[in-house]
Amino acid sequence: TDAEVNGRKKTFTEVQTERLEQAERTILIKCPPKISEKKLLQYLSSHGKINSHFFFENRGIHALVEFSEKNSISSLQDVIGIPSATEHHVVPFKSRLFTFMMKNPVGQTAAETQIHLSPQSHIPVKDLIQKLCDADSISSQMYTLLNEYQLTEENIKLRFLACSLVRDFARAYFPDSVVKPFGSSVNTFGKLGCDVDMFLDFNEARKHIKKMAKGPFEMEYQLKRLPSERLATQKILSVIGDCLDHFGPGCVSVQKILNARCPLVKFSHQPTGFQCDLSVSNSFAIKSSELLYIYGCLDSRVRALVFSIRCWARVHGLTNSVPGAWITNFSLTMMVIFFLQKRSPPIIPTVDQLRALADEEDRHVIGSYDCSFVSDLSKINPTKNTETLDELLYNFFEYFGNFDFRKNSINLRKGKEVNKPESSPLYIWNPFEQDLNISKNVNQPQLEKFVALARESAWILQKEDKTQRMVSKEPWGLAALLIPFGKNNPNMIKNRVKGIGSETIKSLLDSLKLSNVNNLQKAVGK
Repeated sequence: TDAEVNGRKKTFTEVQTERLEQAERTILIKCPPKISEKKLLQYLSSHGKINSHFFFENRGIHALVEFSEKNSISSLQDVIGIPSATEHHVVPFKSRLFTFMMKNPVGQTAAETQIHLSPQSHIPVKDLIQKLCDADSISSQMYTLLNEYQLTEENIKLRFLACSLVRDFARAYFPDSVVKPFGSSVNTFGKLGCDVDMFLDFNEARKHIKKMAKGPFEMEYQLKRLPSERLATQKILSVIGDCLDHFGPGCVSVQKILNARCPLVKFSHQPTGFQCDLSVSNSFAIKSSELLYIYGCLDSRVRALVFSIRCWARVHGLTNSVPGAWITNFSLTMMVIFFLQKRSPPIIPTVDQLRALADEEDRHVIGSYDCSFVSDLSKINPTKNTETLDELLYNFFEYFGNFDFRKNSINLRKGKEVNKPESSPLYIWNPFEQDLNISKNVNQPQLEKFVALARESAWILQKEDKTQRMVSKEPWGLAALLIPFGKNNPNMIKNRVKGIGSETIKSLLDSLKLSNVNNLQKAVGK
């Protein structure tokens, strides 16, 4: 689906629209353990042509089936039974989640060929390291990591289906609403297993506002008026959250977090296996997703470097799934993009350069912020930079290992370091809301830990004898960076931090202890 239209790459909006429409023609079926793929497809085909299907494992076997026509689903729903209410009382909601049962269970002999299950999670790091050691260069190691971790076509379809199933509920209240994914599910930087961030969008409905301006009359809807948009958001999410909790098949652990800066409903969607966060339309988050989509599509080195750096950061406890003073994946991604903007010649353009290429259709102003940038990828000139990923990985660590974080901040609009406007340890300008620092949460010990690990990694890449390590079957290149450094030689990191200053070493060691304590807490908590 991410392919091209008439020889040009699709825009972000074209891809989203197509996938949302696809999801509306899709159903999810829980299957018996011994399933005859042929019989299931034969049965479903009697309701209409099937475009595609796949099976996956998630506490039992499931099939995702996409019909060519939406009305095939209504045809199927008309003949499907509602479970009898002998044991449990059921809420009679006609969803697109079904259970398929064989009246005469398939015997071992009849259960034809083994069905292929599409993986929905990535391999563990230790298996990945093994794979990386078999590659022939750091570049091919980085592409191997990307291929193992990135979202698959099947997983993306499942994410859009989860949004589409939530939308079925939202539409009971707001018939014109749409539920769309944003963030890592759609920005080309998501890894298998990441949460699904989704938002409820009423913008389709708002397009009708004041359409009847011509002529001597005006008509408008009578609507409930509330004192603030925030209150409206909280009320809407509260009702939809309750609805999912009470009536949503497979929606469990529903939490309404309505007093957060951005109110949201968290829930676990058992049929697809995703953790979901539902919020109400956030224009800045959508523009960020689109901006990253553009950078991810422009040059294959961008995603390969981002995935490798994020994996490296996770292994060394620089990032964490619980909120805190750690660097976030979003901040790390922005640091990689900034680094690639600064190569000579640049590998990707700055946000200001993308804005200069925007036409009238691309104009997008949110409040007082100009968030315009070009959406058509073919208008952006390809880079003349031919550096390999081997060089870029080393140079990333070298660059940030020696970056003057005390004085400088990272500005993706301009693609250059600018003086810090305030004293946060790490200052990365939000590319759209330009008075915000997206890494405001990061404290000094965490930043120093990042710098020390970056220096250590640059040193390993520069010093290692690849041939020697390959012969002696030791991890080399990227694989050597994905092993916690303390395990090999605890003195190594202490030597590398010389020159950062003694107060830094103390806080660095404290933060390493802190991350070990956190890892221990997580391990105990599991």
